[in-house]
Amino acid sequence: MTHTQLRPPTMADVARQAGVSHQTVSRVLGDHPNVREATRDRVLRAIEEMGYRRNSSARALATRRTRTLGVVASDTTLYGPASTLFALEEAARAEGYLVSTVSLRELTMENLSEALDHLSDGGVEGVVAIAPQRSAVDALAGLRHPFPVVVVGGGSTMDTPGVGVDQHLGARLATGHLLAAGHRNVWHLAGPEDWQEAVDRTAGWRAALEAAGIEPPMLLRGDWSPLSGYRAGQELAGWVGRGLTAVFVANDQMALGVLRALREAGVRTPQDVAVVGFDDIPEAEFFAPPLTTVRQDFSAVGKRGIALLLEQIEGRPRTASSRTAIEPQLVVRASTFPHAAQPEGVPL
Repeated sequence: MTHTQLRPPTMADVARQAGVSHQTVSRVLGDHPNVREATRDRVLRAIEEMGYRRNSSARALATRRTRTLGVVASDTTLYGPASTLFALEEAARAEGYLVSTVSLRELTMENLSEALDHLSDGGVEGVVAIAPQRSAVDALAGLRHPFPVVVVGGGSTMDTPGVGVDQHLGARLATGHLLAAGHRNVWHLAGPEDWQEAVDRTAGWRAALEAAGIEPPMLLRGDWSPLSGYRAGQELAGWVGRGLTAVFVANDQMALGVLRALREAGVRTPQDVAVVGFDDIPEAEFFAPPLTTVRQDFSAVGKRGIALLLEQIEGRPRTASSRTAIEPQLVVRASTFPHAAQPEGVPL
């Protein structure tokens, strides 16, 4: 085995193999226009044959580009933030960027400032902040940063460029579906008060009821967990026979707890109480009964979030508003229609 086989090939090795100068290889790697096509092909063939990989540190020094984006997130154990983070990473990779992630327990101004400083020291070219809580949105608004920032979530009133699912519309779809099925009212188990998504879903629920001329009933609140849904479900079971026939639950995990509590109380779903969730987690179609829910397109959120950031970093033409709302989709399953009353064409 020769010495050159014991180490990774260098740019000089590629130049020798292709019979060109070191500068020509550099121009090919930098996609410089002033390289003859035959020369470019010869260099690219040498790169492929030798398995050459360019040193990212040297590339960053030469171009002042790291092709690395930062993501700040919290509560990534929850389905929504975790799915958003994965979608952002996938979209960034598709654009040729790496992602450096900082996960925080709380998105306070102090924590966010430290996270942005850390990412800045790491040479990121821009940051996406997953900010589901209103406190995080307020903290971001009070910080200055040396790179472009895009916010995922945070509602529709922020000045910072951002993207999110239209939570208000999703709640209206869920509530309207239950009203269209003949329910005279719809109860709501909301998420935590400091989460903007919970606020928007509650507002959408109220708007759908008020548009139908219905006074919203008592609001229950959970913390996104199945346990909080179970406890709320125990309370809801006590209202069966006193006007409760339908519940819109602010996420699927809490809906799972509600379904169990109702079942233990002898309440049938959907014959006695119909239940709709939100998120369409992978397990939702395997609940007992399969859960009607609102699906969020996290892939679209990730792609749009990265596109917004790259529009600022690379000076790309703006393709849409700096605040983008992705439309959700209602997925109808057996938790809202008994088999005998199943409308034609509605899948279980």
